[in-house]
Amino acid sequence: MKTIRIGSGAGYGGDRLEPALTLMEQGNLDYICFECLAERTIALAQKEKKANPNKGYNHLLEYRMEKVLPLAYKHKIKVITNMGAANPIAAMEVIANMAKQQELKGLKIAAVLGDDVVEAVKQSPHLKILETGQPLSSISDSMISANAYLGVEGIVEALNNGADIIVTGRVADPSLFLAPMVFEFNWNFTDMDKFGKGTMIGHLLECAAQVCGGYFADPPKKIVLDLANIGFPFVEVNEHGGGFISKVKGTGGLINTATCTEQLLYEIHDPSKYFTQDVVADFSKVTFDEIGMDTVQFKNASGHPATNTYKVSVGYVNGFFGEGQISYGGANALARANLAMDIMKQRLAVHGFEDLRFDLIGVNSLAPFNVEVMEVPEVRLRVSGRAASAEQAKHIGREVEALYTNGPAGGGGASQKVEEVISVLSVLWPKSDIKIEVVYTNI
Repeated sequence: MKTIRIGSGAGYGGDRLEPALTLMEQGNLDYICFECLAERTIALAQKEKKANPNKGYNHLLEYRMEKVLPLAYKHKIKVITNMGAANPIAAMEVIANMAKQQELKGLKIAAVLGDDVVEAVKQSPHLKILETGQPLSSISDSMISANAYLGVEGIVEALNNGADIIVTGRVADPSLFLAPMVFEFNWNFTDMDKFGKGTMIGHLLECAAQVCGGYFADPPKKIVLDLANIGFPFVEVNEHGGGFISKVKGTGGLINTATCTEQLLYEIHDPSKYFTQDVVADFSKVTFDEIGMDTVQFKNASGHPATNTYKVSVGYVNGFFGEGQISYGGANALARANLAMDIMKQRLAVHGFEDLRFDLIGVNSLAPFNVEVMEVPEVRLRVSGRAASAEQAKHIGREVEALYTNGPAGGGGASQKVEEVISVLSVLWPKSDIKIEVVYTNI
């Protein structure tokens, strides 16, 4: 029975590179996929592209491809990535130039287009925002991006046309991994059972080290050894969608039924109805069995026909975020920090900030409830809020710094920050209104 191996090269835009290189050298892979787009990343990339038409792709593209390209060429591993972000064509050209400089002759590089629908969405102000129920017109004046989560279609087309490196914009995370299965096993686009299985596999791989014990370790209850040397996962999958997940021997981390179960449920609302662009996947009957050291077999995923709409991520400017921080240490540190916080609440009350927050880092900045703390050796006050203008937002940091001489004793290490707030909302868009295009360049 035919099998292929697919590895995970990244689980987010700034992920580590070293585990991916180890996987390419020692994992006997056919494919490696780099998933590098979070929800706000594409909006920030669109903003960058507007400032510079040659940018808008992942900032670590060159850093990664310098090492990835020669390994992919040497071991005949196909590379699939959404590092194209807002500018897949520019990313393709960068990769092509790097391949030429490294004299990697014979490579075919593809860019998948079609996810950028901002102009069309702007013409549809009555679209309903999923998170709020409000019409899109409520944010249309500040909209900077609208990108549909595409599925496997464009990637499979590129593979059918012999592409070795495929770079996309916004594609659903598991679709990056599902596409090689659809291509290699010639799965029918109406076979939702296999698409459900492949999507489950993609979901296990899409966050890279998370299924290998990263984000899982919680000593002393959950011990994961050698996290400093954690490996990235790969799957070996057959034409029926069965197989196992594992990692390179000798790398750190852990793959067992618990890590796989946590990753399976990660970002899933209803395991029986996980909506993706390719399938409505059903993970409710999935089982995991440990069949060896750091090797887990998966079974019983399935799926149902996908909807006729794409989810579209809409990015928009939502004011400016201002922040100020200052530290207090030594005797009575907590009492002095609380006094500083009370002073800031009074001074900022009349300035009309939205989402104003007062946090004591190390005491209550993360806990969702009040914690009674008698004393701490040091504590840092953080004050933050959102304003309509950058100038107004600066006032928060200025007032916090002024606590040096206008507040309690011993404040130090004050810092200020102002940044534009890019928020993200979602709408649904008909699949029939989106044209997927694939362009190529040859080395």
